[in-house]
Amino acid sequence: MKKKVLIFDDDINILELCSLILIECGYEVETSETSHDIIEKVELIKPDAILMDNWIPDIGGIEATRLLKNNLDFRHIPVIYFSANNDIKSLAELAGADAHLAKPFDLDELENMMKSVLKG
Repeated sequence: MKKKVLIFDDDINILELCSLILIECGYEVETSETSHDIIEKVELIKPDAILMDNWIPDIGGIEATRLLKNNLDFRHIPVIYFSANNDIKSLAELAGADAHLAKPFDLDELENMMKSVLKG
């Protein structure tokens, strides 16, 4: 069975690019342009991993990741925090994400990061 990835980003081009890369790698992909209903989306989609943008409406990536990580049912789902922000590492730590990826990223980097979090 294919692993499922849920991508949160408000940039449609990033959503399309990441979707294409991950589908090519054999993942099933769902996307969202907002993060305010993260718990409902995760409940519905049941992803194996999440790619979370920092600057996503309505509550932002940090708060959305915290909501997920504070939920007993979903805290086990690995979250890769990704952003063009200079301090991506500290933002990811602040959010409680499992890993981080700086934009722009190498396509292989995304693939390897996904493999890494899904193994762990």
